Amino acid sequence: MNPLSALNRLAGMKTTYGPGCGSERLPLLRIVARARFRTSAEVAQLHELLCFLHAYPDDARVFAQVHRMLRAFDVRADVRRWRTRLVNSGVAGADIVYPFGFSTARWLASRCGRNLTIEWNDVGNLAALEGRLQLFSAWAERPVFDEPPLEGRAWLDRLRGRETDAEFVIRRSAALPVRGMANDHLYDELGLTLRVTAGPGTPNRTRSRVPAHAVVPQPTPLRLARPDLLSEIRVPPRRIRRIGQPEARQLLDLARESMVTRSRDLYTFTAANLRDARLVDCGDGLEFFCIGVEPEQRLLLDTVYGILTLRNGVPIGYALFSALWRSSEVAYNVFESFRGGESAWVYGRLLATIHAMFGADTFTVDPYQLGHENDEGLDSGAWWFYYKLGFTPWDPATARLARAESAKVASRRGYRTNAATLRRLVRFNVFLQLGESRADVIGAIPTDRIGLKVTDYLTTRFGSDRERATVTLADEAAERLGAVRWRRLPPGEKLFWERWAPLVALLPGIDRWSAQDKRDLAAVIRAKGSRVESDFVARFDAHPRIGAALAALARRE
Repeated sequence: MNPLSALNRLAGMKTTYGPGCGSERLPLLRIVARARFRTSAEVAQLHELLCFLHAYPDDARVFAQVHRMLRAFDVRADVRRWRTRLVNSGVAGADIVYPFGFSTARWLASRCGRNLTIEWNDVGNLAALEGRLQLFSAWAERPVFDEPPLEGRAWLDRLRGRETDAEFVIRRSAALPVRGMANDHLYDELGLTLRVTAGPGTPNRTRSRVPAHAVVPQPTPLRLARPDLLSEIRVPPRRIRRIGQPEARQLLDLARESMVTRSRDLYTFTAANLRDARLVDCGDGLEFFCIGVEPEQRLLLDTVYGILTLRNGVPIGYALFSALWRSSEVAYNVFESFRGGESAWVYGRLLATIHAMFGADTFTVDPYQLGHENDEGLDSGAWWFYYKLGFTPWDPATARLARAESAKVASRRGYRTNAATLRRLVRFNVFLQLGESRADVIGAIPTDRIGLKVTDYLTTRFGSDRERATVTLADEAAERLGAVRWRRLPPGEKLFWERWAPLVALLPGIDRWSAQDKRDLAAVIRAKGSRVESDFVARFDAHPRIGAALAALARRE
């Protein structure tokens, strides 16, 4: 069989598993291993098939063959020939070009700084970068304050010495006398696009895998059918275990690599808290690496965790979910290499994990994930993926339209919902509930209104002096809730005492609460800034009065 025929046969049986499939796949893999393909598309297709088989090998022989091919993929003659066509593919041996955020840029500089450069033809704000050089230099390097000794890029080249331009800018940005999100914003103002030139140690998804991870073969057919989500959610994972910082750091590096090689940034991975990490074992080689966020970048209300989905140690997707009010909003993504496989079953296991961790009985998907102002989501058929799994819109007009479209799909052979109708369907959240219907859930409570109420209150009482407002309201909250010595709290708890103080001032009926209810609220606020943010959710959901008061504040006109 010629190599192209072998490649096409492998593609045709991508999701076909069962008796004899491994024996058929193995000689095809050996043929394409020795081949030299004539187009970059053929090389990319081979790469995607190998990545899929790395996560779903029929047996040990198939895994060993695929593993060897991926380890040596970047030295293939056809990869070297087409490396410029493979830019941003994540294939080993190909460059990556993307405007990464500050956290990711710092990670790249520490990992492969010598291969990191600025794309000067795509600098978003050259004037800002030239101005920033004065902050990056020592005072004695600029005797005339408003006139740098050289023009911008020439001065940068003189300043950076042996470092690359990107290394210098990133490291000097990190050294500015600001921290956290302020530093992120200052760097983002520069509008820098970075190039990661392929080389030893640079991120790629070709070899992306947990080292020495055990292999669970796939000798039986894949779970391609849609699961009964309401039943699936009630089946807990095999094990959820907290992991220490060394293991969390290794898995976080894998998660960051998975994002970089797909030209993405994910806030829960860039702001990750290594002290708040878990590994969830779902059996059959499926695992979820779950990690929380550092206190400074946590949301005011709902708790957010990031997920890296692993199959046999290979990253196959990611998710982002928030939890509060015994409910969860979930954003789910399967990496392109692994679509068309067990996506629906994996999603069921993800919801089961969230249910087990937080007791969530209601799940929602926001409009962006469905395709609202998101062409990728619209084109992928995300709306129908969730609707067929049992998610429904609560907006009455959208619900009627969904029922009508569903009836057309069922009764008309070959019928497809047109783009205009899809755009009407994806404007509102969809929901799935395990028990009785209730409205006090994420996606139904208009929490955005709370921020506006806080703004009106602060502006009316304090004008522009937010610093005085912070201290005054924190003192008042301490007095109202039982004299918490908030200035002596650990840094994260102190931070959220200050952030929640305006809510304490605005919560309806709080002065009529019992002393115990007030002490409980104080404990909830402190938990928001604690080492493990999931403790906040547990305390919040254990006291319905707190959740009800916040929901009432959000809905108050």
